[in-house]
Formats: sequence, C-alpha cells, structure tokens
Amino acid sequence: MSMYQARLAEVVRRHPRYALEAYEFLFAALAYTQKKLGRVPPDDQPIEPGSQYHVSGRELLEGIRDLALREFGLMARTVFRLWGINRTEDFGHIVFHLIDENLMSKTEQDSLEDFRDIYDLDEALTKGYRIALDETE
Repeated sequence: MSMYQARLAEVVRRHPRYALEAYEFLFAALAYTQKKLGRVPPDDQPIEPGSQYHVSGRELLEGIRDLALREFGLMARTVFRLWGINRTEDFGHIVFHLIDENLMSKTEQDSLEDFRDIYDLDEALTKGYRIALDETE
C-alpha cells in the first residue's frame, strides 16, 4: 500500500460516513475540473494555496456533476447514495476532511459554505440527462 493510499484509508477510518471511493472520485473530479478550466499544475512543482491552479467549491461541484454523468450516466445518483453522498455539502465535508489531513489545500476564502445547496443532486444527475452518441461516418 502506498503512503497516499494509507493516508486516504486513515481519513476514511476517521470519517466512515463516506466510502473510500467517494474520496478517490473527488480527486478524479478535481483533476477533471482543473483540466477543463485550463488550471492543470505542472507535475514537478509544489502547489501553493491560492495559486492559479485553485478551483472553487462551485467549480469543483460543476466538475463533479459533469464527471459523474460521464462516468456513471443515470446510475450517478445511485452511486453517490451508495458512497454516503446525499447533497452537495457532502462533497464539501470530504474536501475539508482531506484538507485536515493535508491531502488537499485551501485558500483563506474557502469554506464549507461554498458547497452548501449549490444544486439538487436528484435533479442535476437525472433530469434532462442525454446520452451523447459519437457520430460515425
């Protein structure tokens, strides 16, 4: 087990309300959001809190929704429920658990409120869902 995995397992042990997969998905959603916004940090440099690579709570939640729909489709809501996620604020709790363990960073302006009631998960993950088909020639 890598050091990262051990630290993440410890976070889950301390905060068992959310599944390990929820924490892993959050990291994937952060990377997805940074790429989408053009804020991908270089691999060889430490990132300072408040840097140009920072993603706000709202931006992260938009990325979470987009990636969940892309990865899980109409099952996204069910997957989130299985992981213990029932509202956007749950992602804020996950983020702040990771911050407390120094696995993520924040700016002075970031707070749990940034994640509160941003959108309704049921609506955001099921209403208006469309399956995108690739065009074939």
